[in-house]
Amino acid sequence: MRKHRLMTPGPSPVPEETLLELAQPMFHHRTAEFEAILRQVLIDLKYVFDTQNDVLILTSSGTGAMESAVVNMVPRGGKAIVLAAGRFGERWSEIAAAFGIEVVLVQVSPGQSVQPTQLVSALRAHPDVAAVFATLCETSTGAGHDIAAFGDIVSKTPAILVVDAISGGGAMECRTDGWGVDVLVTGSQKALMMPPGLAFVTVSGKAWARAEQFNPQAFYFDLGKMRQKISVPDTPFTSAHTLIKALGTSLGKIRQEGIEQVWSRHRRLAAACRAGIRALGLELFAQQPADAVTTVTVPRNLDVSKLLARLVERFGIKLVGGQDELKGRIFRIAHMGYMDEFDIMGTISALELVLAELEWKLEPGRAVAETQRVLASPDGR
Repeated sequence: MRKHRLMTPGPSPVPEETLLELAQPMFHHRTAEFEAILRQVLIDLKYVFDTQNDVLILTSSGTGAMESAVVNMVPRGGKAIVLAAGRFGERWSEIAAAFGIEVVLVQVSPGQSVQPTQLVSALRAHPDVAAVFATLCETSTGAGHDIAAFGDIVSKTPAILVVDAISGGGAMECRTDGWGVDVLVTGSQKALMMPPGLAFVTVSGKAWARAEQFNPQAFYFDLGKMRQKISVPDTPFTSAHTLIKALGTSLGKIRQEGIEQVWSRHRRLAAACRAGIRALGLELFAQQPADAVTTVTVPRNLDVSKLLARLVERFGIKLVGGQDELKGRIFRIAHMGYMDEFDIMGTISALELVLAELEWKLEPGRAVAETQRVLASPDGR
């Protein structure tokens, strides 16, 4: 019998208590019972996202939340800056282009992060942009961004800041209101410890004022319709109410641990994972790593497909490789959501054993020892 460990950057593991909640009998969604559930979930989401702004729940993937942010915040023919450090930053650009929005693309090479000075330059060159689209954690490369700095810069302009926190929200420090994030979008299947199917959008007063200036190119993703219902609270269309009920269980676990402690745990797991990777003689890919996922550069003499397949065959540990141009060049280890120290130690240990099997030169036990050293350190370094 092989126990499987999901160490991928989405979907991520789901707590047993949440899975059991999903096994409960079906109930109706237009009831006082569901209103009470939804009301508490909205309160807990505000806590996790550190915001007092409106939080809206969509029955969709995270990309649905991205599309809703684009079409509700920028009119056709409008202009927006997109800060792209990988595949998911580029997705902002693709969605905007699909709806006739002019895109000013600020792009960096894979593994790099967009710097605040680049945003300053773009805003100076394009003072008429309606919005700036950014990414907290670029899941495709493992790069993190200084959203606090972006927020400070954008707050001094008429533009709004829209942030994709689909993989970073709930794993990395993200102070939505304090950092001046006008719209934050997230998905359920990563650090929020849920299956795919739900997405979330926070909307500030500044963003609502922008949205009220035009009619969005939307029906299902019209955030104004959702806003009208949320005070009940209710949703304008049939929601994935069983998922929302189960989400309450996962959010309860986050509240019990405390969001500051959740962020701290992720920082510690990320630092331990990176220490173990370096001790294996491998290099990190991201220059400014995010705490939700670690990306590892694949040496030319290492067959990454064989490595990843062998990890599953021998230890039941599932990692993923790179996408598009990064296929064969990197592999990715997630440490988000329902994960602890032994998930990281087990993954590093398995990597060490499989790499040795593939005749990669290493010192047996050193990577695990380095991982343990970081986990045992009071400051997680």
